[in-house]
Amino acid sequence: MPIIVNLDVMLAKRKMSLSQLSEQVDVTIANLSVLKTNKAKAVRFTTLEAICKVLDCQPGDLLEYVVEQDG
Repeated sequence: MPIIVNLDVMLAKRKMSLSQLSEQVDVTIANLSVLKTNKAKAVRFTTLEAICKVLDCQPGDLLEYVVEQDG
């Protein structure tokens, strides 16, 4: 998938664990883990907003577009 979620990078920069983020944004660890491992097919803007607020970042810090190479 050409959209990469850099949640793990932002968590490391903020020295925060997934469980700490989960508590602060009121989203389950399982759902955040899906984002962190790039297995999510969608993300709600309210969730993205809450994550950005807690991590003090912009959506562009979390989401990256990578051009896929043709086979």
